[in-house]
Amino acid sequence: MVTAASPLLARLLAHPIATDVAVIGQDGVTGGAGTYGAIFARARGLSFVLRAGRPSLMGARVAFLASPGRPWVDSLLAILLAGGCAVPLSPLHTAPELAHAIAATDPVALITTREFEARLAPHLAGRKLWMADDRHLPPHGREADVAATDDALILFTSGTTGQPKGVVHTHGGLAATLAALDEAWRWRRGDRLLHVLPLHHTHGVVVALLGAMWAGATARFAPFDAKEVWDLLGESSVLMAVPTMHFKLMEAYRAADDATRARWVEGARQLRLITSGSAALPASLLEEIAAATGQTILERYGMTEIGMALSNPYEGPRVPGAVGAPLPGVEVDVCDESGAPVATGEPGELRVRSPQMFRAYFGDEAATAAAFDAQGRFLTGDTGTRDAQGVFRLLGRTSSDILKSGGYKLSALEIEATLLQHPAIAEVAVIGLPDEQWGDRVTACVVLRAEQALSLDALRGWAKERLAPYKLPRALEVLAELPRNPMGKVQKQALKARFA
Repeated sequence: MVTAASPLLARLLAHPIATDVAVIGQDGVTGGAGTYGAIFARARGLSFVLRAGRPSLMGARVAFLASPGRPWVDSLLAILLAGGCAVPLSPLHTAPELAHAIAATDPVALITTREFEARLAPHLAGRKLWMADDRHLPPHGREADVAATDDALILFTSGTTGQPKGVVHTHGGLAATLAALDEAWRWRRGDRLLHVLPLHHTHGVVVALLGAMWAGATARFAPFDAKEVWDLLGESSVLMAVPTMHFKLMEAYRAADDATRARWVEGARQLRLITSGSAALPASLLEEIAAATGQTILERYGMTEIGMALSNPYEGPRVPGAVGAPLPGVEVDVCDESGAPVATGEPGELRVRSPQMFRAYFGDEAATAAAFDAQGRFLTGDTGTRDAQGVFRLLGRTSSDILKSGGYKLSALEIEATLLQHPAIAEVAVIGLPDEQWGDRVTACVVLRAEQALSLDALRGWAKERLAPYKLPRALEVLAELPRNPMGKVQKQALKARFA
C-alpha cells in the first residue's frame, strides 16, 4: 500500500467498494474495466513498470497523451503511485503546443495509446515510451513512498497573457483543493458526473475528474455536443461546463421543438449541481437557463495556480454575475497597487493565500518569486470587488479586461454583459485598442445571431439607454466567431493584434 503521507492517494485508495464504477469512457460502455478496483489494479501494474525496480520516481516528470477515458485515468494514477509528477498532454494540442509542453517539462518517460503513438514519436529523444493500453505485469515488491510535499501534477496556464507556464502542484495542495470542494459542493459517492471538459486544465482534471474520484463517484466522459449533452443529463447528477458550452446548450434548446425541450428539461431538473467556470458567465445567460430548467448555475472562481478560491453557495442564494465567497481555508483580499486593502465595494486586485497554492512555475524561479507579494499572497492579476456581505465580483483581467478610456477605468466584462442583451448579438468581446484621444478605444467584437445585422450607430443608440456615455463602444467589429482557447476563454490578445 502506498504510504498515507500523500493525502491524495490515501483518500483515493480508501474507497470501500472496489466494484463501484469510477469511469465510463466516451463509448458509454460500463462494466468491470471501469471500476475503482480495476482501475487501481491496472494503475499499480503500470506504476511498477514505470519505476523499473527503483523505489520511487522521486518526482520525475512523466508526460502522457490519451483520449478521455480509462487509459487516461490509468496513466495519471500510475504516475502518482510511482512517485512521479504527471504532465497531461492533450489531443487538442497542435504540434507546436505539444512540443512546448514536452520541452518545457523535460519528462523522463512518455505514456500514450496506440491512437497517439505516432504523434509522440518525434519527442522520444531517448525517453522510454509506454503504452497505457498494453497489459502490464502485476505489482511485486514494495510500493513507492509518496509524501504530501511531493510534486504530483504540472498543468499549463491558459496563455492568455503570454507563453503558457508549467504550474507545479503537490499531493497536499491537490488534496486541499478537493477537500474544500467536497465540503462546499456536497460531493457524494452516488454522484454521476457528466464530464465534457478538456483534460489538460485545472477545471477538467482537478475540479471535475479528481473531484468525483475524491468522493468515490462516477465520471462519465462524453465529447461535447449540445444535443447529446442534453440527452445525457437525465442520467447525471452533476454537470460542469464553461460559459461557451452553456451558450451552445441554450442555442440548441432554442432551436428544438416543444417535445424535445420538455424531455431535455425533465432531465436537467434531475441534476443536483450545475457549475460554470474558467471564464465569466453572463448574468443574462444564467437567468435564461434558470427560466428554462429551474436550475441556477453555481459560478466559482479559480486559477491554475491557486486551485479554487471563491464559490457561490451550494445552498443559499447564488448571485448572478458574482463568484461568491472564499472556500474553506482560503483567504482573498482586494488590494490597491501597494497591496493595501481597498474600501468595501471599491475595485482592486484579488490576492489569494491558501493551502491549495501551487509550489512553483516549473524551471522559473524568477517568475515564481514575482507571483507573490511580501505577505505571501498570490497576485492573481484579476480585478474585482467585495461587497458588504463578502460576495466577490470579477471585473476582469487587469491586463486585458480593465480599460482606461477618457480618464475612466472601465470593466470590459460589465460592458460585455450589457451588450449581450442586444437581440442581434450572440457573442461579444470588448477590447481596448490604442487611441491618441481616448487612450483605449472601446471596441466591441461581436458575433451576430443568424440573419441579423448591426451598425455602430445602431449599437450606440441602443446602448446609451443602458451604459454611461464613456462606456459606449467607439468601434464595432463583426466576426464569424471569436478566437477561443480549448477552455472557451476568448483570446483577447489575438483580437487586439488583429485590429490594432
